[in-house]
Amino acid sequence: MYRLFLWFFTLLMSANSFAHGISEEAKQAMIEGGYLQYIWLGAEHMVTGYDHLLFLFGVIFFLTTFKDILKFISVFTLGHSITLIFATFMGITANYWLVDAVIAISVCYKGFDNNEGFQKYFGMKKAPSLLMMIFIFGLIHGFGLSTRLQQLPLGEKGMGMLLRIISFNVGVEFGQIFALVIMTIVLSGVRKMNFFKRFSRVANDGLILAGFMLLLMQLHGYLHTSSPDEFGFSEDNHLHHHIKLDRTNKTEQEHDSL
Repeated sequence: MYRLFLWFFTLLMSANSFAHGISEEAKQAMIEGGYLQYIWLGAEHMVTGYDHLLFLFGVIFFLTTFKDILKFISVFTLGHSITLIFATFMGITANYWLVDAVIAISVCYKGFDNNEGFQKYFGMKKAPSLLMMIFIFGLIHGFGLSTRLQQLPLGEKGMGMLLRIISFNVGVEFGQIFALVIMTIVLSGVRKMNFFKRFSRVANDGLILAGFMLLLMQLHGYLHTSSPDEFGFSEDNHLHHHIKLDRTNKTEQEHDSL
């Protein structure tokens, strides 16, 4: 169990190194590619956004009809579209590590709710309104997407900027639909199996664990970036480390040329 826990934490930490920030190459691609590039980036971000995917998986876990899936996902889409478009256009931002920490909590919440945690541990007759909670978490997920989008060259505030934001949001919806189709197919197949009830418990406990690990990861990232000296790797040490690497590479190249 300890090895599994350690492996899971290492996997999330390695994935996290690619989860924040936009490279200069990506920024240049945005400038050269226009609106279609923003659509592609939005879809890519959703498909590779493990925190968003885990939450969506929890949302549709027990939904068996297209009508129910459409209703709950529409509420989530409305929520994240509002904050994604409005916060980005108005330049409202926050520390993305902390925003993602709240998103991680949303993953824990959905797994806990799916396993009837409110009824079992709090003695409640029913959990809080699922539609309301999905809308609230949708707002937070959209704000998380906005913190990423604001790292891109969106240009001066105006129609062009608004169209870029909307293009990114359209891409997010395409990515979301693609992910939901795969999840729905997988869940439909698993529901027909005799072990679904046991699988349900384990899967949603897994959501809680994954959300908790993501929460730790985001808080670690926040502390590491806000107080780098406390982690023994300050900005000066970071610079010296790169200078040392550059010198080592040059020495090796000169040795190879001889």
